[in-house]
Amino acid sequence: MDVYYTFCFLAAVSVFLGFLNQYVLRTQTTIAITAGSLALSLIVIGLGKLEIVELRDWAAQLLPLLNLEDLLLKGMLGFLLFAGSLHIDLLMLRNQKVEITLLAIFGTLISTFAVGYMMYYFFGFIGMPVELVYCLLFGALISPTDPIAVLAIIKSMKAPEQISIQVEGESLFNDGFGIVVFAVIYALAFDGTEPTLPAISHLFMVEALGGIALGLAIGALFHWLICSTNDHSLELLLTLVIPTAGFATANILGVSGALAMVVSGIIIGNYTRERGFSRVSQHELDHFWTITEEFLNGILFLLVGLFLITINLQPIDFVLIAVAIVVVLLARTLAVKIPFLILKRHRKYHPYTERILVWGGLRGGLALALAMSIPAGHVIAGDHDLRHLWIVMTYGVVLFSIVVQGSTIAPLIHRSRAAVFPEGDPAIPAD
Repeated sequence: MDVYYTFCFLAAVSVFLGFLNQYVLRTQTTIAITAGSLALSLIVIGLGKLEIVELRDWAAQLLPLLNLEDLLLKGMLGFLLFAGSLHIDLLMLRNQKVEITLLAIFGTLISTFAVGYMMYYFFGFIGMPVELVYCLLFGALISPTDPIAVLAIIKSMKAPEQISIQVEGESLFNDGFGIVVFAVIYALAFDGTEPTLPAISHLFMVEALGGIALGLAIGALFHWLICSTNDHSLELLLTLVIPTAGFATANILGVSGALAMVVSGIIIGNYTRERGFSRVSQHELDHFWTITEEFLNGILFLLVGLFLITINLQPIDFVLIAVAIVVVLLARTLAVKIPFLILKRHRKYHPYTERILVWGGLRGGLALALAMSIPAGHVIAGDHDLRHLWIVMTYGVVLFSIVVQGSTIAPLIHRSRAAVFPEGDPAIPAD
């Protein structure tokens, strides 16, 4: 079976799981698809263990055909980030620019170093010493909240507007920034880059500022092209070129395609929508990209659940997964609490803001794809391969994030909708 047929059948499975969800689990679709695919993985593994039907080897050979790393990092990521940023309200984003900047940049760095150092000392404590740079690499890949997971859940639950903007804005921008941080640490760990300030600054400038600049250029170009035509079909086709050729161009140039898609999506969604699309076209634009986003989300979360089939778990892996979950939650708490110690001096916030930001900091397929990009063969202690450990720990955190955090955040959001300031604004300047 070739790649195209595999993709087609997996797409069909994700749609059917979404269909069954409305009659069985009746929960958020992405959570249901992840849970359903995880159950399928356990069934396949169980049948093999009982020697009834041996499907694990067949499935383990089939799934790598899609190459989750390339499929997400070089393909689907551009579509999903562009679709998510299309619906970001720039006026609301400006109102929350300080919060989003602190969370996306400093929060990501705080989490990266907190996770890195905690894992470094933990591995030393259990007699499996790992170099600090590799622990920081794990911190970098697991720290950004995945916009693909976050937007899919937060949107459907209708969190208070200000909180929703903070969560969505942070997840979109810290995704791009997190990939940049990961690329810098990866270069230090595997590419022989000297850990000097000029070298690190150069890598950061090229990745981050290059991605933002390309996003501005792409957004301006396609704003002009869309405003220059009255053909509704052509308008939609032009938006398709951005996450395809535009994202590919960013990858070829070596700049952050994630940041480029976020910036260009905000431009198209806020400026081009009003000036280049008629009312009918605006509805078609929203409908088209919503359906595209849901379709790709379904496939991605299906792959996350099925990925369990490809992992051979050892007893030590379960301990590492449990520790990683605790460490990541602690680091996420620090990444939110520390910026808000500064922010609260100048503004008042919704009482549920920090709790939703901490518990709603979901991880998804992006972290797993980054973990898979780590080269194999770096043995750290005995038979433990660095890539295997990082993939196993990442997978455990991602599953806990989507299934446990994602399914339990609804009551928190419901309570937050009832808790409003007397002034009526969940984030207003302090006296």
